[in-house]
Amino acid sequence: MGASPKTTNFLKECMADALLQLMKENQYSKITIKDISDAAGVNRSTWFRNFNTKNDALTFKLIQLWHRWADEHGMKERYRYTLDNAETFFLFNDSIKDILTEIYRADLQSCVYDAFYQVMMPQYGADSTECYKARFYSYGLFGLLDEWIKRGFYETPEEMARLINEII
Repeated sequence: MGASPKTTNFLKECMADALLQLMKENQYSKITIKDISDAAGVNRSTWFRNFNTKNDALTFKLIQLWHRWADEHGMKERYRYTLDNAETFFLFNDSIKDILTEIYRADLQSCVYDAFYQVMMPQYGADSTECYKARFYSYGLFGLLDEWIKRGFYETPEEMARLINEII
C-alpha cells in the first residue's frame, strides 16, 4: 500500500526543508542526498522515490509555499498573472525572501523559474496562443523578480506592483 498524497507531500517538504537548512551551513554542491535524508529523518530511497535532483526539491518547496500562501490569502486566481494580482505576487515573494535569498546565494535561480512555470502552465491545453502568453508572462515575471532579488528587495511589493503596471 502506497503513502497518501498528503503524507508524500509532507515527506517531500521535510526533505526540501532539510536541504534549505543544510544550504545555510554548507556549499550547495557539497550537500549529498545522504546529508539531506539524514537531516530529514528519511532513508535515501524516500528521496529517490520523490526527487530526481536537489533542484527538484527546491522547486517543489516554492510551489508548496505558493499554494499555501494563496490558500491563506483567499486567492481565487492563482494560476494566471493579471495586473490585478501583481501586488499579491510580490507580497508572496517578499514573504519568502529568506528562502529566495538562499536559493540565489547558491546560484539556483532556475528553481524559481521552474516553480513559476509549473504553476502557470498546467492550466493550458493545446491552444498555442494561451501557451505563448503564459510563457511570456512567466519569463517577464521571473525577470522582474530576478532583478528585485538581486537588488536586495529594495523596493516594496507595492512599489514593484506599481512598476509592473507602468511597464505593461
